Amino acid sequence: MTSVAGGSPRNSCAARRPAARVEVAERLLAVQGQDPRGARLAVRARTVGQTAADVDRALTVHRSLVITWLNRGTLHMIRSADYWWLHRLTARPQFQVGCLRILAGLGVSAAAAEQGVAVVERALAADGPLTRASLASLLSAAGLPADGGVALHVLMLASLRGIAVRGPMIGGEHAYAHVREWLGQQPPDPDPDQALAWLARRYLAGHGPATDRDLAKWAGLPVTWARRGLAAIAADLRDRPDGRAELASAARSAGQPPPQLLGAYDPVLLGWASRSHVLAGHEEIVTANGRFRPFVLVAGQAAGTWAYQGGDVLVDRFARMPREVEAALAAEAADVRRFLAGEPELAPDDA
Repeated sequence: MTSVAGGSPRNSCAARRPAARVEVAERLLAVQGQDPRGARLAVRARTVGQTAADVDRALTVHRSLVITWLNRGTLHMIRSADYWWLHRLTARPQFQVGCLRILAGLGVSAAAAEQGVAVVERALAADGPLTRASLASLLSAAGLPADGGVALHVLMLASLRGIAVRGPMIGGEHAYAHVREWLGQQPPDPDPDQALAWLARRYLAGHGPATDRDLAKWAGLPVTWARRGLAAIAADLRDRPDGRAELASAARSAGQPPPQLLGAYDPVLLGWASRSHVLAGHEEIVTANGRFRPFVLVAGQAAGTWAYQGGDVLVDRFARMPREVEAALAAEAADVRRFLAGEPELAPDDA
């Protein structure tokens, strides 16, 4: 592994990238968020001039972004404006059942779990936002086990039920807020078919062309639901010989993206049922045990992995690269350092 040094902040393809961090979430609808730095780096790769601090301001000051458990029962960063519809569609009851099963394995009965959710709801309504450590202390005082996994899964349960959401940053930790205190009153539930049409349209805007199975895998929904959503917007889709769907209004791609340093859990790997076309035989290197490493993207395929250590960018290449690619990666490394400058020491997430 060697250090990538030198270069200036990248400016290639700037006109094709969203101009602000909220527009990235709008375009992609949901960015996987259990790796705090990875979610921020997803914004960097799709904007020009933004910083990690800008993302934190959107979470903390403007309340325009939130992070919570949604698609596939996994943490995602989304626009606050999209919270209610996406939560209604993807925070499915089976994820709550899974939480209760895990809590039972940690010695927490269903009744005690309900007590814990009530403790969280009262505390956030009265004194929120609060960090997980603060809420864990309250749960322990209420008689729940002090095991850190207990607090996490009680908070996950409260979040899946639409009570809590990860809102502002307090130091390097996402604090939890009461949903209605943070985002306002819940609007009326949409018609289910209208909601599926909305989901299909928004998904294709950021991930098209794609299939019904891609949408189902990404959202964690039955494929029959994905087909209903796509059928509802069929008049707005463009026919493709490969059978994948895309919006008729979607701009045609102008070739491969420039070389990029993408963060952990980047949406490039998580928007479709298969990621083999990106990983190009390196899946075991980029992904392992459910974790996705930061990686180098060259000509649309993984070409290495990288790490940010001590303020430096260290790249481990799969093979030698042409001089012009190395120059582009040097510029990317400089931009990563610029983007992360002043970043607080982020607390790791466990789910």
